[in-house]
Amino acid sequence: MRTAVRGILWYLRELTGENQYDRYLERHAREHAGTAPLSRREFERRRIDAKDATPGSRCC
Repeated sequence: MRTAVRGILWYLRELTGENQYDRYLERHAREHAGTAPLSRREFERRRIDAKDATPGSRCC
């Protein structure tokens, strides 16, 4: 039962993009050791701004 719940939670985090900040923190720790990472708020702001700058095939 726990495995199923963990799998569902993992899937939802992947689907919604909730895990992107965690991945950013891991990558930052590897590549930029000794410097402070962006806050969650700043990371999300930059991510959204980048999406708005290159809308691609979004309808709105």
